[in-house]
Amino acid sequence: MSHDGVGPRAVTRSVAFLTAGVLAVPALAGCGSADPAGRPLAGQDIARADRARIADGGTLRWAVDSVPATLNTFQADADATTSRIAGAVLPSLYRMDGRGRPVRNADYLESAEVVETEPKQVVLYKLNQQAVWSDGREIGAADFAAQWRALSGKDTAYWTARNAGYDRIEKIERGKGNLEVRVTFSRPYADWRSLFTPLYPKDVMAAPDAFNDGARKKLKVTAGPFTVKKVDGKKDEVTLTRNVRWWGEPAKLSTIVLRSVPRDKRITALSAGTVDLAEIDPSAARRITVAALQRGTATPLAGPGAHRSAADALRSWAVANGSDEEAADEEISARAKLRRKTAKYARQQRALGGFEVRKSLEPAYTQLALNGAEGPLADERVRRAVARALDREAIAEAVLAPLGLPARPVGSHLALSGQAAYADNSGALGEQDTKEARALLADAGWVPGGPVEEKKDEEEQAAGAEGEEDSGNGAEDASDGGDDGTYIVGEDDESDEDEGDQGDEGDGGDDKAPRDSGTGTRNLQQGGAPGAYAPKGTAAPARAETAPVAKDGKALTLRFVLPSGPGSDTLRTVAGRISAMLERIGIRTEITKVDDESYFKDHIASGAYDLALYSWPATAFPATDARPVYAKPVPGADGSLNVEQNYTRVGTDQVDQLFDQAIATLDDSERRALIRKADSRIWAAAGSIPLYQRPQLTAAREDLANAGAFGFRTPVYEDMGFLKKSAQGPSGSPGRD
Repeated sequence: MSHDGVGPRAVTRSVAFLTAGVLAVPALAGCGSADPAGRPLAGQDIARADRARIADGGTLRWAVDSVPATLNTFQADADATTSRIAGAVLPSLYRMDGRGRPVRNADYLESAEVVETEPKQVVLYKLNQQAVWSDGREIGAADFAAQWRALSGKDTAYWTARNAGYDRIEKIERGKGNLEVRVTFSRPYADWRSLFTPLYPKDVMAAPDAFNDGARKKLKVTAGPFTVKKVDGKKDEVTLTRNVRWWGEPAKLSTIVLRSVPRDKRITALSAGTVDLAEIDPSAARRITVAALQRGTATPLAGPGAHRSAADALRSWAVANGSDEEAADEEISARAKLRRKTAKYARQQRALGGFEVRKSLEPAYTQLALNGAEGPLADERVRRAVARALDREAIAEAVLAPLGLPARPVGSHLALSGQAAYADNSGALGEQDTKEARALLADAGWVPGGPVEEKKDEEEQAAGAEGEEDSGNGAEDASDGGDDGTYIVGEDDESDEDEGDQGDEGDGGDDKAPRDSGTGTRNLQQGGAPGAYAPKGTAAPARAETAPVAKDGKALTLRFVLPSGPGSDTLRTVAGRISAMLERIGIRTEITKVDDESYFKDHIASGAYDLALYSWPATAFPATDARPVYAKPVPGADGSLNVEQNYTRVGTDQVDQLFDQAIATLDDSERRALIRKADSRIWAAAGSIPLYQRPQLTAAREDLANAGAFGFRTPVYEDMGFLKKSAQGPSGSPGRD
């Protein structure tokens, strides 16, 4: 999990100020006849092709964010690349389908089902008879048992990141033969399908030393279409090769090289031909799209110097050939530098013409997190005011519409559209409503235009007093841009709205008074405006809609923390829009940009923020994976607050109870109803506000098939490959199904 990406499913998605009865939770849509889960907003885009059209052999060079510190997905420092490698080389008993739901992987499982529920839950796995490890040994009960013991949490010598689900297993036995595995649970566990994926060989799991160190840089025994050949830290790459003992459909590619390439260097790597597949940001996607449109043209339409007009060019020539030798030398040097940049850009664009952008939506969403541990956001009314001020549709539109992706705000914290547990429960909090947001702030004591304490020295105070004595009429003060502290009672002040708050719900007043053309301030000539004059010091009424709200002499200002690294442009754009929306209800924000490396550790995890943007994955097992994210923080033995992964510090006992009920409910429909009910309560607490499903943009060689923007679906590594020449279209691109 991170602000610009999400971690593997193996990494667990992991104070209360919601007053019972304050918010009415709407009837759950899941209780009706219509399925509220809906359909995925976007399908995968992988240039799907039949295996017969794909050439045998070849090397796929795939850009990744990092070479992983460990190949063990159950360790704390595992990352997305760890999971990608595990998916290619280790057994996955279940894969995600195009709707983000688990489906049995027939390469490993003939069947898996709950065969007993009383007195205890028993799951019987029947393994594929051909399933073997790369050393020739059958996959069997011994591997299941070793993984359970390592991850159960009973032996602290194992450095495990999580034990969810494994801690509910009582015993593991062989069935009628070695290819049958009986798993008996001490307590009911609904998400049993989440277990043993990936499955490691007993060699890795049987002893703490092997678990802790043996699988960090090497995996000697594997059981997937590929095997790990080498982890090269110097070259920043991991090499996977075909597994000769693989019993399924043989891998089309002979080699996959996972190469670490920073996000801001990927255009260079693609154009240089050192990678064939890479996730990219919107600016890189635009370059590749333009390159495809301009294929065959001599000169790119964009790039360095493209914005220069004919007058700019003429002026540059004149300076370069002028009598001022020093200025001419500088201009000649600048012109030469521009020519080099232009030539490099043109070469890159020609090379990028052989790539295309494949796009979908990630199984992850970006949220606005509100730190409810302390400060103004500790008050649930303020959190709800922030939430009600947000136009989530406009934010989703700003991010996704320019990319040609469906722009719909996310309606659940626990699933995404198309997944079984999804339902739009945002109604538990309410739709965007500026008036209601202001009313919530007022109820919490934050008054628009309220007095704010200011430190002034004696000279400033004296100057102010002298100014009051010397002041003339209101018109003179207005024309000078001053403020004599006098307000007109019962009038609407439209000047603020004209200056940046247009479109908000106003008070409906019809102001015909003249305005000062220089400042846009009302010209308060004596007798020129209706209403009574309030005495100096009277708080501004709510008519000043964008005036900062204040309480106890302090304005309401929230710390908005953002990452500053490459690829954070979208988050900064979103933050700017959120700040503008909050300003309309009188909340100011102070945006602080911090290094990516310190963003989570020093700010989000430590609680040094009021507002923040980051992403969470949506898994097929929310009762297990989402509980640590929304569990009510509890004091630890040392007095510190144990927040797990609930970085907003907002939780309720009721949400915890609903998760506990869901995880123990084996009936699918009942469990979904409980998950949706928990989500409604999470919405009502307003600790985090889901905004939009993250865009997934991937640059891929045009002749690369079955790879790209995977969406929900688990990649099928053995089907990836390069099209045969006869299967390519006239431009070298694959024919699309």
